[in-house]
Amino acid sequence: MSRVRRRGRALLVLLLGLAASPWAAALDLQQLAARLQAPAVVRGAFVQEKHLRALPQPLVSRGHYVLARGRGLLWFLETPLRQDYRITLDGIARRQDGAWQATAQQGAAARQNQLSLALLSGDSAALQRDFELDLQGGDDAWTLTLTPRALLLRQIFQAIRIQGGERVEQVELLETQGDRTLLRMPDSRVDATLSEAERHDFAD
Repeated sequence: MSRVRRRGRALLVLLLGLAASPWAAALDLQQLAARLQAPAVVRGAFVQEKHLRALPQPLVSRGHYVLARGRGLLWFLETPLRQDYRITLDGIARRQDGAWQATAQQGAAARQNQLSLALLSGDSAALQRDFELDLQGGDDAWTLTLTPRALLLRQIFQAIRIQGGERVEQVELLETQGDRTLLRMPDSRVDATLSEAERHDFAD
């Protein structure tokens, strides 16, 4: 997998932090940040489609995720292969041989990790530094378009589109090379607590 695609996957994983909140077009950034931080736990399934210019059909992967306020995000890829990821304030880790192993974070990867943490924490100031934000629609159907300001992100993405109603339902990443990634979250739901296994994953 190329470096750009690895970076894109890392950002895609962390954009799931947006699934924590219902949005309305009338919200300002302060209200949006407050809503992002409100739920204790958000969990659900995902379907990811990678549309590559060179392939007639998209590459499809499936799994589930758990977002925990103040802890981070667990991303469990189930098909076509099994791989677990975790992002916290300490960075990104991948489960290998039953243990979490930190991934290297230098240069572009480190910068994208900072962006991802801003998304998870609802840091509107950081988002405005990296993106032009355009929110359209109403309570039942809205679209938030993020257009990169930062040179690094402009080299990877043309735009990121997030759509939803009560909660985030779809994230689309449009890459500069013409490829795109579509992430659908059909059943995200709010919970009050983590399971024992999830608490262990965050504490390990």
